[in-house]
Amino acid sequence: MAKITYIEHDGTEHAVEVKPGLSVMEGAIRNNVPGIDADCGGACACATCHVYVDDAWREATGSSSAMEESMLDFAEGVQDNSRLSCQIRVTDALDGLVVRLPESQH
Repeated sequence: MAKITYIEHDGTEHAVEVKPGLSVMEGAIRNNVPGIDADCGGACACATCHVYVDDAWREATGSSSAMEESMLDFAEGVQDNSRLSCQIRVTDALDGLVVRLPESQH
């Protein structure tokens, strides 16, 4: 299990254990983390699972695909560290990952 910390815009933290193989989005949904709606169910067809990856974890989470970049065009408050959490696969190497939620998702 990898411990992932989701931080809401107001600073509220949710540290949860997520099974490797799941996505960061699935970990949030299964643990009732508010602010990640995942309207499309993880199909990279919306931007309701938008997160900001903590700078220390950007390399470990990989880069966005062209499809993910297209979907991020629909998200509010996109930054250099923006990702769709449905596109980040959890591995043991992501134990300790920190992601923040945009103000628009609360």
